[in-house]
Amino acid sequence: MHRRWLEPGFLGVVFLTASALWAFFAIASEVVEGETGGLDAAILLALHPVNRSGVSSEPAWLWEFARDITGLGSVGVLALVVISACVFLLLANRAGTALYILVATTLSGGVNTLLKILFDRPRPTLIDHNLHVYSSSFPSGHAMLSATVYLILGAVLARTTDRWRLRLYILSVATLLSGLIGLSRIYLGVHWPSDVLAGWVAGAAWAMGAWGIAHLMHLGKDAAQ
Repeated sequence: MHRRWLEPGFLGVVFLTASALWAFFAIASEVVEGETGGLDAAILLALHPVNRSGVSSEPAWLWEFARDITGLGSVGVLALVVISACVFLLLANRAGTALYILVATTLSGGVNTLLKILFDRPRPTLIDHNLHVYSSSFPSGHAMLSATVYLILGAVLARTTDRWRLRLYILSVATLLSGLIGLSRIYLGVHWPSDVLAGWVAGAAWAMGAWGIAHLMHLGKDAAQ
């Protein structure tokens, strides 16, 4: 374990995780103090221009696309993705990795729920989104959980190849997915931009922290390899 503390890759993960956590608390502090309200509102309104008659001039296809993308970060879809991945890993005799993914993603959901209760930020009402929302706004659950799930799965999949181009592609797709999901929440008007930004950095911190712990503790040997 002592040697793993000194590995450059692990130290890099520790630094990135700490940086992401600092970013989250910095955003949270600004939100609590109300410093992000003006910019948040300006961004939401800029994304939904209206013509001189007061009618929205945004293309209908873009709203449909955002609605489709946002579904990729829903609890139901993410649960199906995680369960499917865990079953596959169990069938492949990689129970350690399956347990690691299941625990890390489930705990992330619990932390997100606690943070929402703690901050209890109201949802934006500037945009008529016609979507059902049942929790508070900060941080975005879609952004945080999709970042956690897709980055963890991407990291596990990337470890199956030694080719850096393939690893870069896998992690880029995982990052792109979580990024688009967060942007869709802003565009649909169900989250303030600061909610999504905080969700991204919290999810990234959780994913990197989970990988670092698995690597350090050698949980299920195959989880960090």
